[in-house]
Amino acid sequence: MHILNFETFLIAITILTLTPGLDTALVIRNSSRSGYIDGCVTSLGICSGLFVHAMFSALGISAILLQSADLFQVVKWIGAAYLMWLGFTSLRSIHKGAHKIVVNEDNKKSFSARRSLREGFLSNVLNPKTAIFYLAFLPQFIDLNYSPVLQSFTMASVHFLIAMMWQCSLAFAINSAKNLFKSSALTNWMEGITGMVLILLGAKLLLSDNKL
Repeated sequence: MHILNFETFLIAITILTLTPGLDTALVIRNSSRSGYIDGCVTSLGICSGLFVHAMFSALGISAILLQSADLFQVVKWIGAAYLMWLGFTSLRSIHKGAHKIVVNEDNKKSFSARRSLREGFLSNVLNPKTAIFYLAFLPQFIDLNYSPVLQSFTMASVHFLIAMMWQCSLAFAINSAKNLFKSSALTNWMEGITGMVLILLGAKLLLSDNKL
């Protein structure tokens, strides 16, 4: 597997996947709407959208490399700084209460696989935060001796598997643990852990001397 600092990538993407956000909120909402299957199919739509972001990230990386290897290094520095900014934003959101997950308490509705796939896919593909994150995040782990496209899709595949496992676990648990996922304390705890990890990883990548 030709990915630089794969262990760092794996830790970062796992922590980020566990962080409450738009994807988590959608899976929880749809799981409470029509049950476990609805949540899992929604997750499949969300995770399928990751490959769209990976494709655009790979095309952007390839275009930058055609211009200059030094420019690619600058992009990596900017990306590392962006990760640190995300970390500070997560810590700040704890005090502002910016992240709130809403669990639907309405009566169950009929399940539609097409609806759930569409909602999940469009939610992810049209989320500018995910697009920007992939453009900033993936270049940190690209080995220039190998295909950026293949590496980007490999990382997206790893993210796909981790996100599917986590979100399907949420869907399974949601009917018996609604109060847990409404807890602001749980959300703040996860935000705090994520923020610290992002800051540390961003600093590590920013200070590392990755020769091209």
